[in-house]
Amino acid sequence: MILTFLLLAAAQQSPGGVPNRTRVPVAVDLSGQQQPAGMATPIPLMIAEPVAMAIAAFDADHDGIVTRAEFDAGVRRSFEVSTKGQPAMGYIAFGDWSERWLGNRNALPSPFEVDGDGDNRITLPELQARFDLFFTRFDADKDGSLRRSELLTVRALPQPGARPEDGAKPRARKR
Repeated sequence: MILTFLLLAAAQQSPGGVPNRTRVPVAVDLSGQQQPAGMATPIPLMIAEPVAMAIAAFDADHDGIVTRAEFDAGVRRSFEVSTKGQPAMGYIAFGDWSERWLGNRNALPSPFEVDGDGDNRITLPELQARFDLFFTRFDADKDGSLRRSELLTVRALPQPGARPEDGAKPRARKR
């Protein structure tokens, strides 16, 4: 066993007592950062916001596309299921709605964003108005329907060891 370790140690040393050094080719990426050549560029982080997951669930015919009609029906259905026939829901009931449809009571939109008139009650028209903004934001190609790819948010991954301000553009100094 000891002989095996000695043979392995000897095999790792280079001749002449010079330490074994491996040259690693280096490439420069588009941002000017040096990367070892051959290493794949990290894939950006793709996430689905809670509201995007709810919108994806509105796809009634399961074709992977949420039409405007499916969207409107889904918002209405989510409201009606949560209010059980009542014309409005309070903030606590909105938390229940958010838990069921967005996955978490604290997911956005918050009840404060949805309650347009500030009366501490959320009506269907208020929920529809807030969701209309989401539809407009997610419909990147403006074709009146939402594909799964439009519901994803792409975020760049931070580089290991990079400081947050490294990605920001330098501000002009006032003199």
